[in-house]
Amino acid sequence: MTEQKPAEVMPAATILLVRDEPEFQVLMVKRHHQIDFASGALVFPGGKPHSEDSSEEWAACSDGWERVDATQRMLKIAAIREAYEEAGILLAANRDGSPFEGACDPDSRRAVEQGERSFLDVVREANVILRLDGLSEFARWITPVFMKKRFDTWFYVAHAPARQIAACDGYEMVDAEWLSPHGALELGRSGERTIIFPTRLNLELLSQASSAADCVDRAHARKIVPVMPQVLQRDGKSILTISEDAGYGPASEVIG
Repeated sequence: MTEQKPAEVMPAATILLVRDEPEFQVLMVKRHHQIDFASGALVFPGGKPHSEDSSEEWAACSDGWERVDATQRMLKIAAIREAYEEAGILLAANRDGSPFEGACDPDSRRAVEQGERSFLDVVREANVILRLDGLSEFARWITPVFMKKRFDTWFYVAHAPARQIAACDGYEMVDAEWLSPHGALELGRSGERTIIFPTRLNLELLSQASSAADCVDRAHARKIVPVMPQVLQRDGKSILTISEDAGYGPASEVIG
């Protein structure tokens, strides 16, 4: 029998938007139950890059363009776009350097999400600049080889805009809520929310921080090690596990 070749690994980006009011919290969204991957799960906003995310035209609409390589530019723009589509948050600055605090139009968000409108055009129309420097590398996870769909996902952490209000898109995401990392973990433990393995471990990493600034500082200090979970057989059970040098400590989860 011919051994099946692992699925191609596709790039992806996820964003952890953090704030300190009323306490240290992260924005999480609930995936629609009809989505094929992690349906109904509580996750961070994110997804695959679009072709436009790598356009050189973003140079005129991005702060920090020259300080990151082409791959990181694409992924950071994708992460910002996904936060806009899924949560109605636009990480941008006005041309005078002040934070963008406007509301994100639901119709424009839906049009961008469905490919009917360019995100670049939305940014140009708002006359703002994306804050690429505002996204700090937090983690990198690669889907295991046995999965039918595989992603090389970069996780970024960023301070949430103080005056923007998060709202789910009602399409891929059906809820958006600010949760403390400890609170989100407790919801997962109690069964009130579905939280998948990578999300749980990154929430545990988040929970080590005392504030949004501390979280970003810890991300800058941490060496990013690509994490690719593996399955081990133990006592007749399939155990999902990761390497201990990934920065999460011993971590595992029974999957069968």
